[in-house]
Amino acid sequence: MEPRRSIGWPITLGVVLIGLILALGVGWVLVSIAAAIGSKNAAFYWATLGVGVALLLLVLVGVILYLFLTIKAIALSQRQSNFIDSVTHELKSPLAALKLSLQTLARRPVPPEQQADFHRFMLEDVERLDMLIDHLLDAAKTLQRRVQPGDEGTLLEPVLQHAREAVVQRYGISRECIRLEFAPAEAALKASGRRADLEIVFRNLLDNAVKYSLPNPQVEVTMVVLPRGRVAVRVADNGLGIPLAQRKQVFRRFVRLGSELERSTAGTGLGLFLVKSIVGQLRGKVTVKERLPLSGTVLEVELPVTA
Repeated sequence: MEPRRSIGWPITLGVVLIGLILALGVGWVLVSIAAAIGSKNAAFYWATLGVGVALLLLVLVGVILYLFLTIKAIALSQRQSNFIDSVTHELKSPLAALKLSLQTLARRPVPPEQQADFHRFMLEDVERLDMLIDHLLDAAKTLQRRVQPGDEGTLLEPVLQHAREAVVQRYGISRECIRLEFAPAEAALKASGRRADLEIVFRNLLDNAVKYSLPNPQVEVTMVVLPRGRVAVRVADNGLGIPLAQRKQVFRRFVRLGSELERSTAGTGLGLFLVKSIVGQLRGKVTVKERLPLSGTVLEVELPVTA
């Protein structure tokens, strides 16, 4: 595996270069001022000083810009490496399990009860692969086209019901683990956006909420009507929560908290990136909050509603 590049050296080098430029510039300006004061041709020295200061500022801006772009490129490279690691693991694990099951069925007689178990395990592995492919395709479609608000809007309640059924089936949990709690008036609200786009948003939110709350997920989905024609859908889980310093990072592409090689949960680091991209294009916003006084995380999606 290619070693991760650290951003420590670019930051240190950039700070040193900026410090040297500032020290050189200040010294040169002081010397020039002293020479201009003691010279008979002061106008020439002042003109030279002005040009020098302008060039010095341009060099300083260039160094700062170069440092910023370098850090950004290295950070993106690290996230891409994490993404490759996670996708490789997500592909290899179910394929290895499928291979083992097929080899066992082919090499020796297996009782019907065990055959049924093998078939169930293989189906779960195939569904895991199918989910990964769907996730990657959703990301590709979202990046290649611009999400457009629906003309007549989309009912939120059926979208949330469908997302819940998909997540319940994937993880094999009870439907009571994901509670949808909103009044009939709230269930009749239509959000601005196509159903396919909204399903990607809420399926990813519910999937994350359940995945990081296992083995006993308790997810609660509520809806709140806001002023100025907007609605907030809140997905609360009972997981470990997201540290305050990392609540903005989780929406970046390929970002997953922790080390990729030591992580036990599946994923690609694209789920919340898709949520942020789609909601932003629908003129909404998504925020991470702490679930107080209980443990866990609340992700709130705010969307405009249609009449």
